[in-house]
Amino acid sequence: MKRVMVLRHVANEALGNLEVVLRACGLELDVVDCFTDRWPDVERAGFDPGRLAGLVVMGGTMHVHQTDRFPFLATEIEWLRAACEAQLPTLGICLGAQMLAHALGAHVYPNDIKEIGWYQIELLGAGSSDRLLAGSRPRQTVFQWHGDTFDLPAGAVLLARGATCPHQAFRYGPRAYGLQFHPEMTAEMVQLWLRAPGMCEEVASQESIDPDEIRGRMAESLAAMAPFSTQIFRGFAELCHEVG
Repeated sequence: MKRVMVLRHVANEALGNLEVVLRACGLELDVVDCFTDRWPDVERAGFDPGRLAGLVVMGGTMHVHQTDRFPFLATEIEWLRAACEAQLPTLGICLGAQMLAHALGAHVYPNDIKEIGWYQIELLGAGSSDRLLAGSRPRQTVFQWHGDTFDLPAGAVLLARGATCPHQAFRYGPRAYGLQFHPEMTAEMVQLWLRAPGMCEEVASQESIDPDEIRGRMAESLAAMAPFSTQIFRGFAELCHEVG
């Protein structure tokens, strides 16, 4: 059985429900922490889409263009291009979605506002019939934590939009997906992010963001997001099984 490669950028970005669902679907994961000593060995080994069942690129606190500070970003972007060319099942989450858009030639830039907390997104017509999203309610509660956004790549299909950040989900080709939101979140992850020093400072700098409100809405919002999250990850697992 081929493995799904999962690329992480920061230690507090756990896989959460992504790992739970993919493993329950019988997939083996190769989790690579790009910020550790293992990365040079993985990079030297190169990227061969034919040896993988899928590729997942997680979020992070850095920006797509900070390749001088985080050289692994440039390598990952090349790998994303190769994955799309090979039609390998590919999923980018938050920063991962921005990197996927950038790899496909789209512009990544600061959003008008920072989205942190619980937001509503709307599935578009293409989303309602998409393999990963079909059957979901037209409006979904999701967790956000980002300051950047991206233009829709040429040839991509917009699947979901938000009121304060239009590009929330897209598909490129038959098997590459970018999600600006965080469907992998668990209660433990939300609490950890709100306590993490750098992220806590980011929240404090935003007058419109209330961490107590985020915590207060957590149980209800996670319950509302759970079926949507599970459907996305199960659909992605099916794509991985088809090539794996």
